Amino acid sequence: MDCIFCKIVSGDISAKKLYETPNSLAFLDAFPLTRGHTLVIPKNHYNKIQDMSESDSKDLFETVKIIAGKLESISSSSLIAIHNGKESGQDIPHVHVHVVPRNSSDGAGPIHSMFVKRPALDDNEFEEIKKIIQNNK
Repeated sequence: MDCIFCKIVSGDISAKKLYETPNSLAFLDAFPLTRGHTLVIPKNHYNKIQDMSESDSKDLFETVKIIAGKLESISSSSLIAIHNGKESGQDIPHVHVHVVPRNSSDGAGPIHSMFVKRPALDDNEFEEIKKIIQNNK
């Protein structure tokens, strides 16, 4: 497989590993947004969150929780983000969670600042969206 994260898991590519379980791995991002920017990945290859097994999902998010706590030695706040698919900004098609230490001078805003074109939905549109999502098996 040509996946960079799979190569990190196998040891073919080195990484600054911070924490590891049998199912997940946390390491410093090679192109950090802030000091301490960490990626948490499942060791098994999955393209999207919904593809993951229940056990790998539980392990991944427990590892995210642990890493977020450990990063409080750098900053008291962190941004936790997942790009789930190419259109969302996922560059590497292997599930990965960004845990980014934040501070008031880092220049980034809340998630709402990312979206310039925000929809103005009425109650009917909310109901339509709700039905579509609830009926999707």
